[in-house]
This record gives sequence, C-alpha cells and structure tokens, in this order.
Amino acid sequence: MTRKYFGTDGIRGKVGKAPITPDFVMRLGYAAGQVLAKVKHQESNRPTVLIGKDTRISGYMLEAALQAGFAAAGVDVVLAGPVPTPAIAYLTRALRLNAGVVISASHNPFDDNGIKFFSAQGTKLPDDVELEIEAGLEREMGCVPSEKLGKARRLDDAQGRYIEFCKSSFPNELDLRGLKIVVDCAHGAAYHIAPHVLHELGAEVIAIGNQPNGLNINDKVGATDTAALAQAVVHHHADLGIALDGDADRLMMTDSTGRVYNGDELLYLMAQDRLQQGQLSGVVGTLMTNMALEVAFAELGVPFARAKVGDRYVLELMREHGWILGGEGSGHLLCLDKHSTGDGIISALQVLSALRRHNKTLPEFFAGISMFPQALVNVRVPVGTDWQKNAAMVADKAEVEAELGKNGRVLIRASGTEPLIRVMVEAREEAIAKQMAQRLAAFLA
Repeated sequence: MTRKYFGTDGIRGKVGKAPITPDFVMRLGYAAGQVLAKVKHQESNRPTVLIGKDTRISGYMLEAALQAGFAAAGVDVVLAGPVPTPAIAYLTRALRLNAGVVISASHNPFDDNGIKFFSAQGTKLPDDVELEIEAGLEREMGCVPSEKLGKARRLDDAQGRYIEFCKSSFPNELDLRGLKIVVDCAHGAAYHIAPHVLHELGAEVIAIGNQPNGLNINDKVGATDTAALAQAVVHHHADLGIALDGDADRLMMTDSTGRVYNGDELLYLMAQDRLQQGQLSGVVGTLMTNMALEVAFAELGVPFARAKVGDRYVLELMREHGWILGGEGSGHLLCLDKHSTGDGIISALQVLSALRRHNKTLPEFFAGISMFPQALVNVRVPVGTDWQKNAAMVADKAEVEAELGKNGRVLIRASGTEPLIRVMVEAREEAIAKQMAQRLAAFLA
C-alpha cells in the first residue's frame, strides 16, 4: 500500500486546504485512536496520548479537532501546549503514554501546519502503523459509547520537565559560565525553553525570535534564515549563536564573526569529540551530506553510511548499524545516547560541551576540513511530477556526473514535504557546482 497522506515527516500542508482541515484532522485523530486502542500498555487502562504544538495560530483549531477525534475513539488526551517537537518525544516516553502527537509544520511558514506522531518509545511511528492509520481514514468515522469517550487534561509542568531533561544531557563537570550566547528561537516552540536551558547552565543569554504572535514563526528568523542571528552575534559581541527552527528539532550555529555552521559541519564536530572520547563506532549522514565529511571520516577510519533524506531514515540506518550519531545538513542531528529523536537544543549542548571539553572555538575545530561547495536549486512542480521520466534530464545528469568524476556528485530528488524537485550538485569549485545545478534544473522549468 502506498502512502496517501503521510510524508517523510508526518502529514503537512496549507491550513484550510486538504488535508490540513478541521474535519480531516478530527478523522485523523479518530483513525489514530483506533489503532492505538489496539496496543494500549495495560488492558485495564484506556490509551492516552500527549499532544503538543508550536506557536502557529492554526494550532488552536487543529488541537481541538485532534482532541475531538481521539475522544470519539475512546482515547484520553494530555495537552502540553507549545513545546518543541523533541519535548513531546521525551515526555511521551517519560509519562509512559501510548503515543505523542505534534501539531507543527517545522520550518515552514505560519500558514502551513502538520501532524506528526511519536510512538510510546519516543520515536517516529513505523511505516506499517502509519499505513494502518491511513487505512482507517478511508472508513467512516464513528464514536464509542458515551461512557467510553476519552477525556482531556493539561500537563502544566511540560516546559519545566523538558528544561531539566535538556540540562541532563550536558556533562555535570562542565558549565557555560563566561560565554555570551545569542539564541534565535524562530518565534517558535522553544521561545520559552531554550533561553532558560542556556541560562541555567551558566551562559549570558541574549534571546531573539522569542516573541511569537501566531503569525511570525520562521519569518526571517531561525535555522532557515540565519541572517538575524549572525547580525545579533556581531552586534552584541557574543561568543557564538544558536538558531533553532519553528519546532526546535533543527540546529544551526554561528561563531563570533557571524559565520554560519550547518548540520553537516556540526555533525563533524560532534563526531570528532566522540571519537576522542572513544565513543564513536560510525556516523550516518544522508544522500545530501557534504562529500568533505565522507573524505574526512575515511581518513579518520570512521565508518560512514548515507541514508535517504529525512531524519526518520537517518534514525533507521543508525539503528541498523548500532551507531549513536547521525544527521543532516539541514540541522537535524541525532545523538541516540542523549535522546530518541533529533533535538536542536540537545544538539547545541553537545557542540557546546565539545567546545568546553577541548577548550576550542568553532573555527579551531574546523581548521582541518573544507566543505565542498554545494549548489541546490528547488524547482516547484505539479504534485506527482517524476523527474526520472524526463529523458533529456536523465541523459544530461549522466553527462554531468561523467564531467565531475570523483570531484563531485549529483543528487536529484523529490521533496518529502513540498511539491518541489531538489537539484543538488557538489563540486570542488563553487562556480562549477552552481552552473551544473542550474543546467539540470532548467529541464524542469
């Protein structure tokens, strides 16, 4: 069975247009509730799910719709309010609940939204469970008898619980005293959490992107637009900057000059730190991971594997190999000895602990590696477009790959969250990468 609604990161789209409508989301809650009712932990207890959201104005509407669907299926709901996506993964596991649900479109604009699920173990739902929920969506929605309807309650200390969890991932013998850090919360779910975590670990914190109004999430702030962070770091003479996205599962950082370090670079830093501590068996990247990492890991004797793009696929490959470190250039970074899913705040703390442990700055950690220039062109296409049916594009891709040889590579793929074809070319020279990416993208115009 093929997926109709679920993408690589849940169900996502424009609010008010299928499938992100109140009626669909209510049916989704009911279908998911029916699936969860089959696997409740104890036969005597009704299943219970945790619902969190980011700061989009549409979160109120979708939260109510989900709650109604779960109640109709006889599932109790615990409401966490606005908290990061990884907080729901943690709290679901810590509270021994059946599942967690996050209402968020991550790094997308405010008028998008989405629904993603976590299992009782705090991991993304397996494909077969998502397909079972999709099958339930094709059936008519019902309702359990009144005496079996689900109830809802609010989790008042969700923020505090998660702050303590994040701090527990930072070594007890280290602190952040003496560091001035700018943190950009993207007007998103970490606005009332990330600054507190850093402050309580001893840093002087300057927070930006921490005034959400329901409409400004990811708007010229956060991990997908780091210009504001770089400017603030330089203006405040800060030691470094941290940028999260709307649901705080992505991370970008800057040094004191405002130079931005992406997920690939931060993954390499964490790998170096783990290797020196004897805690690194291998690293998982994606098809988009910079070739420089592959070359560097080979020189260090560190096994490296590429997964499909998407943090769920990185996680699957990490588990297959039994490795604890993986990530994507977009800033999704996974440290399985610290959390069950990608977490922007915890990843930042791993970078900060490495800087503290080795008494180095970000530039000093990257003295021995230069990233290959990557050119990425996103082409908006009609839904369902298959670029591989474009014979001319397929032929030209082969020609470009032959021209690059061992000095670069080409990756063309459909986005898992938007109607886009992403054309990426990597080469040792930036001009060549850009020219070839634009050459290939022209076939989709």
